[in-house]
Amino acid sequence: MRYFYLIILLLVLAFTGGIVTSPNPASAATAAEINRDAKSALEKLYAKSPKAKTLGEKAKGVLVFPGIAKGGFMVGGQYGEGGLLKGGQVAGYYNTVQGSFGLQAGIQKYGYALFLMTDSALKWIDKSDGWEIGTGPTIAVMDTGAAASFTTTTAQSEIYAFFFDQKGLMGGIGLQGTKITKIKK
Repeated sequence: MRYFYLIILLLVLAFTGGIVTSPNPASAATAAEINRDAKSALEKLYAKSPKAKTLGEKAKGVLVFPGIAKGGFMVGGQYGEGGLLKGGQVAGYYNTVQGSFGLQAGIQKYGYALFLMTDSALKWIDKSDGWEIGTGPTIAVMDTGAAASFTTTTAQSEIYAFFFDQKGLMGGIGLQGTKITKIKK
């Protein structure tokens, strides 16, 4: 019973911003907040990663989730909202949701950007029932090692993912099983 209360406490703190704080908690944001935060997060990513900037110049669109809250103890979840940027302007709004179970504990806040390199990848995210990552277009997660050897002439994937602004403690970040759905703002 003691662990049950600890789990509840951690989840409440994680999703209200009590442990991992940021200017934009994972709660539902307004369109103006998403516009501002998505553009700002992408600019910061470009400043830290020239490879991301190069991909952004060639991408058909960039789906940016600036603040995702993730927490759990044995059973976990994550949620965040973001915007699809085309030509530097937000062209649509999306949420990202993931549930998981297994050996896990902790809370974390982070962001990620998906660089959509083809028209078919861009169309895929607008499926009416949402899009589960791991089905559909090929995705390459760009960690430090992959980004170091990457060039746009060797680019083969339809979508490239970059993680950024990790805060908190939780083992591992992944996209498998994440569902992305278009939302109205």
